[in-house]
Amino acid sequence: MRRIYRVLEWPVRLSLAVLAVLVFAPAPAPAHDIPNQIVLNGFVKPQGQKLHFVARVPLIMLTGMDLPKKGPGYLVLDRIDEGLQRSIAATAREIGLFEDGVALRHTKAVARISLPSDRSFESYAAALASIEGPPLPDSEMVFWNQGYFDVHYEFPIRSPDSDFALEFQVAPGLSGRLKMILRYLPPAGAVRAYEIHGGFGRLALDPRWHQAVWSFVKLGFSHILDGIDHLLFLLCLIVPFGLRQFWKLAAVVTSFTVAHSITLIASALGLVPAGEWFPPLVETLIAVSILYMALENIVAMLRDRGEERILRWRWLVTGAFGLVHGFGFSFALKQDLQFAGDHLLVSLLSFNLGVELGQLLVLALVLPATAVLFRTPSFRRLGIAILSAFIAHTAWHWMLERAPDLGYVDWPGFEREWTVVLIGLAALPVLLGGAAWLTVRRLGVRRHIGQRRPAE
Repeated sequence: MRRIYRVLEWPVRLSLAVLAVLVFAPAPAPAHDIPNQIVLNGFVKPQGQKLHFVARVPLIMLTGMDLPKKGPGYLVLDRIDEGLQRSIAATAREIGLFEDGVALRHTKAVARISLPSDRSFESYAAALASIEGPPLPDSEMVFWNQGYFDVHYEFPIRSPDSDFALEFQVAPGLSGRLKMILRYLPPAGAVRAYEIHGGFGRLALDPRWHQAVWSFVKLGFSHILDGIDHLLFLLCLIVPFGLRQFWKLAAVVTSFTVAHSITLIASALGLVPAGEWFPPLVETLIAVSILYMALENIVAMLRDRGEERILRWRWLVTGAFGLVHGFGFSFALKQDLQFAGDHLLVSLLSFNLGVELGQLLVLALVLPATAVLFRTPSFRRLGIAILSAFIAHTAWHWMLERAPDLGYVDWPGFEREWTVVLIGLAALPVLLGGAAWLTVRRLGVRRHIGQRRPAE
């Protein structure tokens, strides 16, 4: 006992000392609190040979500008001109304007401090009039982090019909808490409104069709690779197929792509329910689809000829689940459709192309890997079953986490128009599959009769 006590004595003392430091050590001095949500506002308007950019930046974002203060932190408005010039230069560095890909330099900039109660940025005309109007009186009490820095830039341009872009590089580290509400006022056409986050990068204000295509292809490609639930579904879909069954797998993946394209486009056109119950239902069904596919793999690997029987109809099951995953894609894409401009359908098809390219990348990586790992038939069947069991375990927990949300939403009554749409979408792959099955069966019967006639 003494030996044990001596061995444990110093670790116990060290643990107690560390615990005392953690409990009684003074907490670090808090830094300036950053609000949960910081919102910038802006207007971009080409007019004649000038591009006008009007922006509103909360004063909390100008902490490093060293604006003069008095008392507990009120701004000294009669000595703030130098600080405003520094703020104008800093804002121009972090929010850049481009014409046909060339950076613009402002030739005029006017700025002022506005009160927290100021509502002039509800329209472009009111914002411009406020900035160009008289400044606040020197006696006004504005706390250093509770008002706004408003600025109006003028840029010389070649034509108001040029291809304009804005690059938003403000505080990329606050991307989850910082956003800018930007409105573009083209010479002709409707106002375009955008909501972009900190560090967004370059935004085409009136995107051409090729810009929309490239943007949404990248978006679809990154979405399929970032979405762990879609990747697990694809993994369950792919692993039972070998390299020799590539064309069967291609049919399955195509079925999934066609199905999710249908519901994605339907969602973008507003042909699906808009109630708060719909997203949690879809997320739960996505977890169910992964669980089902994983269990189907396990059953196929453990039964005699089960693999052949199940994989024969997998394209039909995948098509049905593809409809559900398409709704999931639409939820992720909803916020980004603002960047489509006048090219909604082209952007949707481009997003689908990006998703398809991501799926092909997964195929190119998984198929050779499974061919190398699962060389012998027995080890292949066992390995696929074990891998599917791990995926089923994950999907089961996802389902248990998402399903309770369905109890906290208001469920609608019978909505005939939505029911008709959903039944039609669900029936489409079944009808296509039935037609394909009848065609293949009829061709098989004809071939069989043609082979028998010479023998007779």
